[in-house]
Amino acid sequence: MPMKQGKKRDLTAASDDQGRRLDRILRKALPEAPLSRIHRLLRKGVITVDGKAAGPDLRLYAGAVISVPAGLAEPSPARKKAAPPVSLPVLWEGRGLIFINKPAGIPVHGAHSLDTLVQQYLAGRLGRSLSFKPGPLHRLDRPTSGVIAFSASLEGACAFSALMREGRIQKQYLAVLDGELAAPVRCAEPLARDREARKTYASPEGQPAETRFAPLCRRSGYSLAMAEISAGKTHQIRAHAAFLGCPLAGDRKYGGSFLQGGLLLHAESLAFPFPDKDGACCRVSAPLPPRFRACIAALFGENAGSALFS
Repeated sequence: MPMKQGKKRDLTAASDDQGRRLDRILRKALPEAPLSRIHRLLRKGVITVDGKAAGPDLRLYAGAVISVPAGLAEPSPARKKAAPPVSLPVLWEGRGLIFINKPAGIPVHGAHSLDTLVQQYLAGRLGRSLSFKPGPLHRLDRPTSGVIAFSASLEGACAFSALMREGRIQKQYLAVLDGELAAPVRCAEPLARDREARKTYASPEGQPAETRFAPLCRRSGYSLAMAEISAGKTHQIRAHAAFLGCPLAGDRKYGGSFLQGGLLLHAESLAFPFPDKDGACCRVSAPLPPRFRACIAALFGENAGSALFS
């Protein structure tokens, strides 16, 4: 028989919790409770589902009521504190996804990151899922600006991730390169990652990767190019550009020339088919940051930016 314990608190599973294991839901819903304690309370029957003792591997359904000791579910004072409203450069929201225009210089993960801002922005706007947490669905380097997708529901996250695995998401980047690129070029050199040096390089033993570069204009030893990838590896565009002998201007890590303010790489658009639209393509675009526009004007002429991106 289940052990009796003091006051209980009920947690109700939502649609984003459907089909997930009880122990994994509790680990997400009770981040401050040690996993060993959660398993111990499950073994003793203190934690119940719909009034009955349950094992850690029980798959929950939406609407299931999990009863846990009140103290176990009580958030710390820091977690109780309400976050102030957050303003984000949102490009588009829908179907369990949110697309942000990431500013250059802000990391995607970690402290003071875009992920933190998105969590605050979405707080109180999502369903009461116990286990699902919104998060970035791909990555952009800290110096890179432009379109990045975040999940706002488990369904959206799964659909987007499936498209990524199938190579059905196309990403287009604008980059300023050293050297005058005369014609489109495809680079399919396998890439390996040196984790200690935090650098990616071409290697026969690396992972498959493909980048297509198309020059838009060139002048005075520089090129403005569109780079297109599907899946993408860490620093893929930067590493492939360097391999071709046209590193990103300002990308000192990969042999680029000096450029005031560092490299210029902008995730201009992200296109993908909606799963329920028979392959119809959605394209989310991000406007160029002021510094990027100013650099285009300085390197390629005052009319270059307006002619290309008006």
